[in-house]
Amino acid sequence: MKIVGLIAEYNPFHNGHLYHIKKAKEITGADAVIVVMSGDFVQRGAPAIMPKHIRTEVALEAGVPLVLELPVCFSTGSAEYFAAGAISLFEHLGCIDSICFGSECGDYDTLEKIARTVTEEPQDYKALLKRFLSQGISFPLARQWALKEYFHDDNLSKVLEQPNNILGIEYLKALHKQNSSMKACTIKRIVSDYHDDSLNSGYSSASAIRKLLAHAGHSIHLEDHARTSSGMFDEPSLSEVLMRLEQEVPKSCIRFLEDTHYIRYPVYSNDFSALLGYKLLTETYESLTEYLDVNEELANRILRHSNHLITIDQFCQLLKTKDTTYARISRCLFHILLDIKQSHMDSYKKAGYCQYARVLGFRKDGQKILSLIKKYSDTPLITKLSHADALSETGQRMIAGDIFAANLYERIVTEKYKEPFINEYTQQIVTVR
Repeated sequence: MKIVGLIAEYNPFHNGHLYHIKKAKEITGADAVIVVMSGDFVQRGAPAIMPKHIRTEVALEAGVPLVLELPVCFSTGSAEYFAAGAISLFEHLGCIDSICFGSECGDYDTLEKIARTVTEEPQDYKALLKRFLSQGISFPLARQWALKEYFHDDNLSKVLEQPNNILGIEYLKALHKQNSSMKACTIKRIVSDYHDDSLNSGYSSASAIRKLLAHAGHSIHLEDHARTSSGMFDEPSLSEVLMRLEQEVPKSCIRFLEDTHYIRYPVYSNDFSALLGYKLLTETYESLTEYLDVNEELANRILRHSNHLITIDQFCQLLKTKDTTYARISRCLFHILLDIKQSHMDSYKKAGYCQYARVLGFRKDGQKILSLIKKYSDTPLITKLSHADALSETGQRMIAGDIFAANLYERIVTEKYKEPFINEYTQQIVTVR
């Protein structure tokens, strides 16, 4: 059986994801796909809009045979850590022939050329990078300028400014660094860009869909108070929103969006604001610099402005600078909240990144794939959390982080929607026939 690996967040699932699944199988000639998906927290430094088990079930309903969870230390990491964690998980499975990722440029050769250069770091490139860094420029911008000058190609600027291109480069870099035999290919994103926040002819971005669902959330929550002078609601009703989304997401996704709205979702960064405020009361400059990606300058800014924290979104805006993006700050704040430290990541890297493959859900026709993993994988396959006792010390620390993150997210859902708390130990693997 030929299998292609896909790395996703499905936050939420939409037609572009369905296109990716179908096109990946077509390009690679694969018989099946395996998806590695972020859990309850995602790479842009935020909670997923809906719980991982709902997003898993939507993916399975769309035809994905098997969904595995990307540990939270990687799912909330920089592009480099996100990619390295996902690629290592696929590599450990021992049965993945290729990976396929989306990119804005759709140009595999250009992305591969850049990835090989930043991996091998030829002397001329290293000298350029060092020169730009010495000017006080942030690393991403210094790397961009160094690559432009190294290849004498001004067009690389646009490639290196787009998030899926950057992730694609990191996937390819991870394949090189891990000496992987897996092949790679890319497909061009169609119609919408990653950050587009308006609907766009059947292939809208997840950002646009989240924005629309946020408005629907307001109308349900405030429907008794949000009438205008004309007697109409300020915001569209959920049914109106779902009608607009019928062309943007699969029918099965519409059902989940309707059935769980204001019961299990939406969840936003600001729902965690009070928890972050409490956590910062316990921190010092020294402790803050222990968290992943939190440097001395950012630690100082966090402490200096901690009394001004009202919401996480507002705090990120307050802390950001021309050299430190909103997304980077948001990731750092959630690393603090989720207790993800640099020393932890260092130990994970040393141990080969992912220490297990945890199953979130599978289709009944995906059991053959599970059998292949059991046969060829060199890492534990986790279907029950009780199996985690057999993990190494490093693996147990990694999965403990996943459990804590899931329970924290669930606590927010419980508080926000007054639903019974579901402990991660009692969550069932999602199965679809």
